[in-house]
Amino acid sequence: MEQIWHSSLEYLKTLLKFNLTSIIDVLIVAFVIYRLMLLIKGTRAVQLIKGLVVLLVATALSSLFNLYTMSWLLKQAMTALVVALPIVFQPELRRALEKLGSGKFLARTSLVTGTGEINRAKIIAEITRSVAVLSKNKTGALIVLERATGLEEHIDTGVKIDGIVSAEFLVNLFIPKTPLHDGAVVIRGGRVVAAACFLPLSENPYLTSELGTRHRAGIGITEISDAVAVIVSEETGIVSVAVEGAITRGLDEAGLQDRLTGLLNNRTANSISSLWSRR
Repeated sequence: MEQIWHSSLEYLKTLLKFNLTSIIDVLIVAFVIYRLMLLIKGTRAVQLIKGLVVLLVATALSSLFNLYTMSWLLKQAMTALVVALPIVFQPELRRALEKLGSGKFLARTSLVTGTGEINRAKIIAEITRSVAVLSKNKTGALIVLERATGLEEHIDTGVKIDGIVSAEFLVNLFIPKTPLHDGAVVIRGGRVVAAACFLPLSENPYLTSELGTRHRAGIGITEISDAVAVIVSEETGIVSVAVEGAITRGLDEAGLQDRLTGLLNNRTANSISSLWSRR
């Protein structure tokens, strides 16, 4: 009897030790996944992952309904994606390794986001009013409005602000010889989240030579995201809007307001509702 009791106690100790180890293991994995989700939040990786999920669902459905040709094509595409994933997620992987090396991977992450209900008409009016002043004074400016695709990796290159969008505030940010005048201002919802941000330049070889670095940066960010870029030329004061890699130049105040209203209210095409209510 004593031997049976001793064996039972040993078994119970082993079971408790195994369960405790399993719980710790699961908690560590859950924490790592949580940190990775925070890392990609607000970046293009979110849209890429959504695309991958769609492919996985389509592959499963094609197999379920015996769509052999479609299933074969999707499986080949998934095989190619295994090779392409490190290239596609290169910016995110680089950020993760940089944070891991600097010890910031475990640090608390705080994303600057707009809160509350956003009055889109008021935001557009403030941007339009500021651009009119900047154009009149021939002050160069680059204002980027984030939409469905996150721009967190570009926001990280600038100085985070988290300020309310107003014409006066935007004009002050671009005053020459001030600390934040050089670079782009990024607006998310109803907040100016960062200034002095560096953006990728467009690699389009067919752009006119009249367009300088500011315009090429504005076009470049719209080539890799669904953002809208408003550009004011420092030389001529001409106002331009770039979207999806194309640029419209020579807009007046009314034309700019109409253009922004059309772009930022196109919820079906650009999922704007999710942006302006992002918390």
